[in-house]
Amino acid sequence: MATVLFVHNNFPAQFRALAETLVARGVRCGAIAQQHASGDVPGVPSLKYAIQRGTTFGILPLAVRAEADFLRASYTHAAAQRAQSQGFTPDLIIGHTGWGETALLKEVWPQARQILYPEFFYASRGLDVGFDLEFKPYTEEARLLARSKNAVSSMAMTDADALVCPTPFQAATLPKVFQPLVRLIHEGVELDVIRPGPAEPFVLDDGRVIQPGTPVITHVNNNMEPLRGLHILARALPRLLAEVPQAQAILIGNMGDHGYSGSAPNGKTWKEVCFEGVEIDPARVHFLGRVPHARMLAALRLSTAHVYYSYPFVLSWSLAEAMASGCYVIGSDTAPLRDAIENGINGRLLPFFDVAALSEAMIAACRDPAAQAGLRAAARATAERLFDRRAGLAAWIDLIRELGVAVPDLPAP
Repeated sequence: MATVLFVHNNFPAQFRALAETLVARGVRCGAIAQQHASGDVPGVPSLKYAIQRGTTFGILPLAVRAEADFLRASYTHAAAQRAQSQGFTPDLIIGHTGWGETALLKEVWPQARQILYPEFFYASRGLDVGFDLEFKPYTEEARLLARSKNAVSSMAMTDADALVCPTPFQAATLPKVFQPLVRLIHEGVELDVIRPGPAEPFVLDDGRVIQPGTPVITHVNNNMEPLRGLHILARALPRLLAEVPQAQAILIGNMGDHGYSGSAPNGKTWKEVCFEGVEIDPARVHFLGRVPHARMLAALRLSTAHVYYSYPFVLSWSLAEAMASGCYVIGSDTAPLRDAIENGINGRLLPFFDVAALSEAMIAACRDPAAQAGLRAAARATAERLFDRRAGLAAWIDLIRELGVAVPDLPAP
């Protein structure tokens, strides 16, 4: 029986469906994760490690991220040694490179093959750093810090037998020395569950109800941050609300975390910063915070237009889910979105910083929602082509077998 070890700071994360599939096929699986990891997968026992110390005070700023990653690598290494002492020897390690956790595992299991998942390789130019100068100045320090984030993940990738990236843009951020190892496999979404469907009355937290047919703008932003264009949407909303008196906006995401954008200035949240000085009607702009997945999907089915913006960074799962739901997506004309959206074919792409263009696109959608029917259908078709979880799992199985690790076929029903 083949044995697979998953390593992810927040296991199961991207690996849940794969872990469940391997267990169902009789593959022995285990996992190593940090103590705060979101949950377990039945049949996948996990070892959790806790960080016992922070990074060193006064250390060279360029080394802070590397030290943090090496701390996680060392705790993962210790957990691996415990697993080895209990007789666990993986044929294959599948791990995320983002937190350095796999960097020392070759010392414990030198014979194990490794498939690593680098979501993004930071750069000093052309990606997220320096893209938006409103909140973060583009200094030499910022450029050097961006490059330094790659130190331990680069080391980890030298042990990889294959690298899996979810989108062409994200794969292209990797240095050319790693490109021969790259396979494009998006983890996908459950297209049978996340699909177009009739909108239902949507009950707000205060008991009010948004009825189907109401013009509704939706926005999913995991940590309500500018990296996903919250400030642009904030500034575009007043004109929409003024010109379409029936319009409502539903914004979903945590309003307290700093997310990928780092900490907001002056002790504020990014939501406070992005909406500072913006006059909106709180009775029509609804911040729901984090919501159960089914509630988010209900909002997407109600959506007249779904706004998804992003710096040149990783593509959010929420975009795949919005397209699978048949949403009319108004997105930013930035590299991550160009992998999924063709302007005028299956959605709209607008210049990221053009607030007026976003206002006008939302207004047009709300005034004539039927005009976007073709784009909605094309968005769903694109999701079926790019974001089918079953296809992603099949590609993973093929890759694992290619590396010589036996994965049985599913038992006959």
